[in-house]
Order: sequence, then C-alpha cells, then structure tokens
Amino acid sequence: MSRTRSLALIALACGCAWTVRAQEPLRPVPTAAWAPKPAVTPAYPLGHKPWVRLADLKAKHKGEAAWREVIVDDGRLTGEYHAAPPGTTIGRRFHPDTREWFAVIEGDLRVEIEGQAPFTATRGSLVNIPRQTIYSLETIGSAPSLRFAVNVSRAKTLYPQDVEAPAAAAGTKWLPITINRTPGRYDEFNQPHLNIHEAAAKNDKYSGGRFFCDDKSEMLVLYGHEKNMPPLDPTDKGHYHAESAEFWLVFAGQIRYAFEGQQPFIASEGDVAYVPANTWHATRYTGPAPSCRLSITEYVGNALLLEPRK
Repeated sequence: MSRTRSLALIALACGCAWTVRAQEPLRPVPTAAWAPKPAVTPAYPLGHKPWVRLADLKAKHKGEAAWREVIVDDGRLTGEYHAAPPGTTIGRRFHPDTREWFAVIEGDLRVEIEGQAPFTATRGSLVNIPRQTIYSLETIGSAPSLRFAVNVSRAKTLYPQDVEAPAAAAGTKWLPITINRTPGRYDEFNQPHLNIHEAAAKNDKYSGGRFFCDDKSEMLVLYGHEKNMPPLDPTDKGHYHAESAEFWLVFAGQIRYAFEGQQPFIASEGDVAYVPANTWHATRYTGPAPSCRLSITEYVGNALLLEPRK
C-alpha cells in the first residue's frame, strides 16, 4: 500500500472517529458566571397577567357558542383560546413560515394534516402542524371543543385557491400567488399527535418530554406527581431566563407557581401562567393527582440562570 494511500485512510479513520465523537450528546457544565439582572422586577407586557384562570374566561364568555381569547401576544409568541360548538369547521389552510400547535382542553376534534391519516384529538391531546403543511379541523360529537393554540406573533395564514378565504383583514386584500411549498416533516422532537393521558396510562413512569422544537420556539411536556418531589422550600426562587419569556398551560392537575414580585398561586387545568424574561420563577407539581404543565419558550433550550449552591 502506498504511503499516500495509507495517510489518506488514516485521515479518513480519524475523521470518522471525530464524527462519532462530535455526535455524542454534550453534558451541561456547571459554570460560575456574572449575569445582568434588573434591580427592579421586570414589568409585564401590556395586557399580560401572571395568571389567567380558565374559569374566569368561561364566565366572561358565558352564553357564547363560539369565542376566542388571546392570552399571550408579546411580540414573539402568541397563545390563544378557541371555543367552538359541534359542527364547526376550520377549513383547509397553512402557515408559510411558522409552525402551529394546539392543546385540546375539552371536546373532540377531527384533525386532517397533509401527509397524515386523519385522527381524533380529545382532552389531553397535543397536535403539531409544521409550516407549509395544509390542515383542517372539525369539532365533532355533541359537545363544544376548546383548544389552546400557539404560534409566532404576526404569523400569516394562507389558503389554497380551491377554498374560499375569509374576509380580508383591515388594510389588506387577498392576492392570487404561487408558492413553492414544501410540507414540513416530523422528526424525533416533532410528532403530529400525542395524548398525555394515553401516554401516562401506558407508562407509570411517564414524565413527558419535547413535543415540538424548531428554529423559532419549543414546547416541553412536564408530567409528574408531587409525591415524587422533595418537600416544598418556600425560599426557592427557581431560575430565570436572560432573554426569553416563558408561559405555561396547565394541562392536568394543579401546578404551584412562585414568581418574583407576585404571591405564589396554584393554577388548575386550563389556566395559563406567564413570566417575563429576567424574572425569578419556581414551579412544581402539587396535589394528590398527577399534574402536567406545557412549558413554552421562544428560545430553544434557553439557559436556566440559577442562584449559586450554598
């Protein structure tokens, strides 16, 4: 074998070894650092609250067959409730540059997503719709549906020209166009449908995990029991994020929240909690029943800034 070929094979072998090592998951390294923290507790964006109770929303919209309520729209992400009576349809549509996902709180929804077999989403279901992927929804059964939907702020919705578009928003008009569309793919962190109650019934150690993750945001399912946690430490501040707000949908049971500048509170299924960036917050499962919260952030894998260990 020539010396040149030998060196080439060695280089190739080294390269393969480096590739294997590079693909190994990195472990977090505890690092002492200085981080800027506002001297005054950050204010909430206009119209945002630390805690929005689903019971209050239902009381506000009592007697309305269909209603919509925006809970979060801070210029980065939106989170809003949609209630619909049986038979309501959301016609075929898609988002050109953003992913939409939603959580079903009540009722049954028939979901059709391009490239997937139709399925029924029920209480406890999460539905993930990639960008440029056509989908439609229908409230089925005899009960109304209630879902909490999340997308990027100011996300646009397009409609195939074989369906009738709704009335144009003020200051806009519908324009016929052509788009080179590539329906999104699902991967290890993105699946079309998950029901947390079904997942927990199959696995008594179920704890959740990432349900969606892309270049714009992510959502983690956090599922567990207070009985498996250490005793409550009322002085625990938890952590804060330097650049990203965080909000949660309580998806089952109850969650205790302790936010900087706020009295601790216990939120129940369907409630939404929100905390701005640079604000201490501590969360924990509470009560005898299993609890689940959906953690929603703009930054993917955003850093947790913690107080030094004593």
